[in-house]
Amino acid sequence: MGHGKWDDDAYAAAKTFRAAKGIADFGYTSAMKAAPADQWKADPSLDPLGVAARECRDSADHADSTPIAVLFDVTGSMGRVPQIMQRKLGRLHGLLQRKGYLADPQLMFGGIGDADSDRVPLQVGQFESDNRMDEQLRTIFLEGGGGGQKSESYELAAYFVARHVVTDAWRKRGRKGYLFLIGDEMNKPRLAARHIRRVIGDDVRQDISPASVYRELARKWHVYFVLPKQSSYYDDPEVAEHWRELLGQHFLKLEDPGAVCELIAATIGLEERAVDLDQAMVDLAEVGSAAESRAVGRALVQVGARARAVPAATAPPRLDGPDDVALN
Repeated sequence: MGHGKWDDDAYAAAKTFRAAKGIADFGYTSAMKAAPADQWKADPSLDPLGVAARECRDSADHADSTPIAVLFDVTGSMGRVPQIMQRKLGRLHGLLQRKGYLADPQLMFGGIGDADSDRVPLQVGQFESDNRMDEQLRTIFLEGGGGGQKSESYELAAYFVARHVVTDAWRKRGRKGYLFLIGDEMNKPRLAARHIRRVIGDDVRQDISPASVYRELARKWHVYFVLPKQSSYYDDPEVAEHWRELLGQHFLKLEDPGAVCELIAATIGLEERAVDLDQAMVDLAEVGSAAESRAVGRALVQVGARARAVPAATAPPRLDGPDDVALN
């Protein structure tokens, strides 16, 4: 996947058409919510069950592909964030490419729920470079459930990315991709083997420590957790401590949920050393509001100032995924 190029005009025309015809932007969610709950399921294009690998590959159009995976918590009020991002998708892509942060970004979207209580606890799309990324994002089922116990199944999504994603960036160039988990709660205490078998289809017989999954992910991905000011957990010290222990300064608090696209773009620009923070704020102000730019700046500066290093730990047994091969 990942062929073609993003077209702002086609994106705008499609949105205008849906509005004129009274078609919901997230039409799949509307269709599912109109059906009985026992019929709720992921769209086949986003169902992770039995998927060998999602692929981010180089092509004639994109010879230097960089994978960017954005997986949203779609429980409760967090379902608003994918809708915000869908409205700003062109802006995100424009910042990444036109500002020179990345030459060939390929985006994959997904949804995260609660494997203990939701009917659709995980959805994972495909890496795209053209307007199919908009179609993919709008096909995510915003179930709106959750278990109400201050935890969702982020670790299940992390496992899928660790075990079931192949990227030419890593295999050919040894370059990490970008994974942004966007939510407001903690991981489950353990990644249950029964959930892996039921949702993904891997024949795993023992529960896994979430910390081991994130350590494995860090070999091949820049992993960030973004906590938007969307719920009562925004200032919860337990949630903050949980993610700082796992990701250190890659735990980002964003006071304006409307700036999630801008935060992702700025974070990548800084990590790629394409811009410094001051220039990133100038770039954001050019395409968005000054308030959103300031919110992104505060998220990055505050976290960088107060985060502590991820504690050293004994390396866990490898989760041998499809990307664990010698570099070409």
